Amino acid sequence: MDRRTFLSYLGTGAAALAAASAGLGVLEGKASAASRTADHMFGFKTNKVSGYFKPISPSSEDKLILPEGYRYDVVAAFDDVINKAGEKFGQGADYNAYIPIEGSTRGLLVTNHEYTNIFALGPIAESGKTKAQKEKDLYYQGMSVIEVYQDENGVWKMDTSSKYARRINGFTPFDITGPAKGIPALNNASKAQGTFANCSGGVTLWNTVLSCEENFSDTAEENDLPQTHYGWVVEIDPFDAKFLKKHTALGRFNHENTAMGLAKDNRVVVYMGDDKRDACVYKFISSGKYDPAKGRANSALLENGTLYVANFKKGEWVPVTYEALSKALANESFKAPTGVKGTREELLAKFKSQGDVVTNCHEAALILGGTPTDRPEDIEISPFDNTVFICHTNNDAHGNIHGHITRIFENGDDLGALGFDFEIFAAGGRQSGFSSPDNLAFDSNGNLWVVTDISTSSHNKGVYKSFMNNGLFVIPTSGPNMGVAMQFASGPRDSEMTGPFFTPDERTLFLSVQHPGEMTTDLSKPTSLWPNRPGDTKARCGVVAISGFKLG
Repeated sequence: MDRRTFLSYLGTGAAALAAASAGLGVLEGKASAASRTADHMFGFKTNKVSGYFKPISPSSEDKLILPEGYRYDVVAAFDDVINKAGEKFGQGADYNAYIPIEGSTRGLLVTNHEYTNIFALGPIAESGKTKAQKEKDLYYQGMSVIEVYQDENGVWKMDTSSKYARRINGFTPFDITGPAKGIPALNNASKAQGTFANCSGGVTLWNTVLSCEENFSDTAEENDLPQTHYGWVVEIDPFDAKFLKKHTALGRFNHENTAMGLAKDNRVVVYMGDDKRDACVYKFISSGKYDPAKGRANSALLENGTLYVANFKKGEWVPVTYEALSKALANESFKAPTGVKGTREELLAKFKSQGDVVTNCHEAALILGGTPTDRPEDIEISPFDNTVFICHTNNDAHGNIHGHITRIFENGDDLGALGFDFEIFAAGGRQSGFSSPDNLAFDSNGNLWVVTDISTSSHNKGVYKSFMNNGLFVIPTSGPNMGVAMQFASGPRDSEMTGPFFTPDERTLFLSVQHPGEMTTDLSKPTSLWPNRPGDTKARCGVVAISGFKLG
């Protein structure tokens, strides 16, 4: 049997562990979605991607390599002008969301910008960033909203005349919502300056975009901004520049992404990962119920509800509430768990309200029994059976060098359930052909698209050598290639690929090429020149539109 194929005849216990180490679990997909999930609201009622491509081999070349028959257009790259005002496309392109205007040929593309590097700021002195560098750092992070279209020759382009195109960055004012609004821990603020460290995100059921603030601490500190104003989930409306919110009810931590769906009783459920070592998996369940007729007004559902943390040992979603935390700290024999600093008295002083709980969410979750895990990054809800997929990228402190994909089975297939079971759906390593899974996407045939996030400093070295550059992989969950991880793309040197997102007809896949040439220390000797524009002397991250998919 192919070593990359899931050993379907194995049972439970030790045999299940053997299967996990061997590679890939099986998704028993259904013909149609179990319930509406926001991240797939534009797909799964269209033609299906059919047939299988000829997989490529790992590569260390400074190219974006695709299988035979596929091509890509660079839609936007770092420092490109995006509108009539002359605003520039940001750096560190990450998550993408395509919001249709004219179906699958014209729409708004929302892209996150996670962080900057030497190609935007230039060399940084030992004394730290200059004032000008700090301003560039804030400007080039955040988000870009651009209008994209496919011309008569099938080429994807950016429309810089768009009335919607704009930047959202470290200077943009946001409204604060939820339990932390106006509390002392946030300096009594109801507004916050800017968003930055924007990693992944998600699309809501009401057609807005959620973006996640991840590694925000350094940028906030360098610019004398309050740390507690960052680390939230922000919401923007691509079609309305005035709609800008930070939702504190969803907790403050190193957010990777969001995955939104509906409980059986129509409450909104949002899954989230905290992308750092020994951090937890969360979900938020709204108090109110989703009403399609209310449109964007459903955003208020993200302001009131209950935040839960996963306890994987018990298979329970544990409420992260002030009531529960107060009860835990009331025990005079309380001892802070690993990862939580402070005495019982100091913690009692820190947590005075639900606002304090969501502001210091990581500590509260650990106190209440949340399971520390291995960098939970992207989370997606299967549109076929309501199981929940989580990329645990890696944690070398635990010996989890290559990471894995966890699959959660909610009790009764209800996203609103408070009990669950789980399995290791895919384990990274030599046996599966990939390492360090990061972002996920499903296509309507049930194939799982997985990008990898091997640390740039580890590319082509040691136990990572066989994987070469980061890639994009496809794992069919049915058919003759079920359970086989096939490489679809290899990124240019020093890069990772992020934010895979299909158009509704699945003829185009948007994909970010993030931080090519990241290891450059001398601008006269860049380690990458992707996308290799004529006369260019620097690498430029950006977003590509991949075409060539055969539909059936």
